[in-house]
Amino acid sequence: MTSQSAMSRKADRDLIPIALVIAVQFIAVVYFLYDAVREEAGVPAMLDLLVGLALFAGIAFGALAIQRLRAEAHRREEVLAIARGALGELMHKRFAEWKLSRGEAEVALFALKGCSIAEIAAMRGSSAGTVRSQLSQVYTKAEVTGQPMLMSLFLDDLLDEPAGMAD
Repeated sequence: MTSQSAMSRKADRDLIPIALVIAVQFIAVVYFLYDAVREEAGVPAMLDLLVGLALFAGIAFGALAIQRLRAEAHRREEVLAIARGALGELMHKRFAEWKLSRGEAEVALFALKGCSIAEIAAMRGSSAGTVRSQLSQVYTKAEVTGQPMLMSLFLDDLLDEPAGMAD
């Protein structure tokens, strides 16, 4: 299961209470309009008609707002997916430029995710000394002094504006 499909299913589940409220509102609309038609002409019938129409307008505007919010959320998910892809491409490019070994690249990736030496060692089934040595090689090849500087290299590249984009 991809995280995107899981997020989509969660978003659909989050809509269930909203759909129930809309259903109750629609039942109220039907009741007020039916009551307005059933009553004799006068103030009570006009009030029922007005309340029914106001509820219906509320349903329509609410549905439009939900549709816009879902479209915006979908757009943001797409932008995030593009950014993730760009970061992945950038990491592969940099790792190749630095001529990292497979092990060094794995350790560098975990370091970029913010993992400690002990966590990386546990995940890779290696000793902390091995991880320290590999990280040292990564830092030397990347010409940085530690994990924060390594992270900043990628963040700076992602945040750099293309030529002509600055005000």
